[in-house]
Amino acid sequence: MLSYRHAFHAGNHADVFKHIVLVELLDHLAQKDKPFWYIDTHAGAGVYALDSPAALKNAEFENGIGRLWPKQPAQPALPGAIERYLAVVRAGNPGARLLRYPGSPKIALQSMRQQDRAHLFDLHSTDRKLLASLGEHDRRVRVVAGDGFAGLKALLPPPPRRALVLIDPSYEDKQDYRTVVAAVDDALHRFASGMYLVWYPLLARREAVQLPPALARLRERDWLQVELQVKAPAEDGIGMHGSGLFVFNPPWTLPDTLRAVMPVLVDKLGQDTAARFTLQHRIA
Repeated sequence: MLSYRHAFHAGNHADVFKHIVLVELLDHLAQKDKPFWYIDTHAGAGVYALDSPAALKNAEFENGIGRLWPKQPAQPALPGAIERYLAVVRAGNPGARLLRYPGSPKIALQSMRQQDRAHLFDLHSTDRKLLASLGEHDRRVRVVAGDGFAGLKALLPPPPRRALVLIDPSYEDKQDYRTVVAAVDDALHRFASGMYLVWYPLLARREAVQLPPALARLRERDWLQVELQVKAPAEDGIGMHGSGLFVFNPPWTLPDTLRAVMPVLVDKLGQDTAARFTLQHRIA
């Protein structure tokens, strides 16, 4: 698990999908004056250089943010949620070239206000140093060298009683699937009204297929599940063919937002004719 570095995957189709929804959830929380907490259990480095050897090794960003990045001054209008996400990415790329990709912590900090707080966990020493430099002079940020699953327990419920928790481990260790379900179950008991965003890969692996139903069983209503498949599963069952998001306590506007966004992502990020999306929700 500690060998995983997100720098090799930064800006890929899964990041684009996840971060579009993340921006929507953060913007929703910021609509009220009352402060909120952002908790990231697997924060990573915060910002990624797309011209680094790690990012260029497989150049996954070319089939992700690269497909949405404007190639010419005048581009066809995109749904508002995608435009808001692209504005966040452009803030770190003042020129026309796409050189840096913001991770979830950087995206959160750009959306947060002075009264909000971020708690960022990571176990990888190299990524954690980069993450610490991101929030070095920002009093809103607390970077923790530790297990985000364990650390989450100590933070819930948060004092402002408003929070967004992002849970997106690498799932390299198949135990992560069970741990995610247990962590969300515990979190919902500690802080039932919190907003939880869980990312997961679409794989042929049994644990990956079983994760969404296990999450749905934790709560009868007030959840949303959306998946983006970008290509057909490989015949040998190896590799990720898309990703999914499970949201507990989603904004009531999120389903309509995603109905506008997902067909565009299928069109822009799809790699073959098997590209598609699914969306289901139970919102009171």
